Amino acid sequence: MSNLRILYVSSEINPFLKTSEVANYVSKLPQEMQSKGMEIRILVPRFGIINERKNRLHEVVRLSGINITVGDEEKPLTIKVASIPNAKLQVYFIDNEDYFQRKSVFLDKKEQFHTDNDERAVFFCKGAIETVKKLGWAPDVVHCNDWITSLIPMYLKTTYKDDPMFKNTKTVYTIYNTGFEHQFGEDLLSKVKMMDIDDSMLSNLKEANYKGFIKIGTEYADYVTKSSEEVNETLNGTLDSFNGKAQNVIEKSDEYSESYYEIYQQLKEQEVGV
Repeated sequence: MSNLRILYVSSEINPFLKTSEVANYVSKLPQEMQSKGMEIRILVPRFGIINERKNRLHEVVRLSGINITVGDEEKPLTIKVASIPNAKLQVYFIDNEDYFQRKSVFLDKKEQFHTDNDERAVFFCKGAIETVKKLGWAPDVVHCNDWITSLIPMYLKTTYKDDPMFKNTKTVYTIYNTGFEHQFGEDLLSKVKMMDIDDSMLSNLKEANYKGFIKIGTEYADYVTKSSEEVNETLNGTLDSFNGKAQNVIEKSDEYSESYYEIYQQLKEQEVGV
């Protein structure tokens, strides 16, 4: 059971980008799982502040060229790749000129929240799934990290539920202290929608804010964890309402990789009916 296929999807990862606890939390985990015999893939956005030359990013032509629908528009997807120094792990970067070329992450130079961060999240989540399909690599577990990955568990349980690539895939969703105050527009749900998704399935996203993204990720994930007890206090009551799924606090310590190793094994056992 050690040779599971684990896909990590995250807002950031060291050493390429570090703006929050997410980068450090995610950085060690794939390497630890690989050392235990698991097969690993990692997907992150190619935010414009990531120096391509310094980090030796290069485009993967065979994976690029997909068009991703966001609302009424289609945006071209470019995939770039680089290796984590001193580790035999590659990181795939999802890029698009409109969404990720700017020299910032979620805030502009005036510390204002980018108003199209919702579109960037939709593009990233859809793009991550389509990239995995193009790789022809069926993951046993998709571990989603941070709010920008919140839509992936829902997409895998709706639009992609009958896709052979994801038929048996389980999802883990980890929540961090990365909240924001921005309120997205009324068109958020129309941007998020895909095949087999109706308004009733998006009820937890109707708040169109940070809490809404966290709620939709928590609702559809098979297993939910928090990086610490201090995760955004305004979410505590919300998270506790989802059948206890969010009660699992796994702090970044020497033992946290062992905790996730056990979680992945449990999810695989559910899949095969052990």
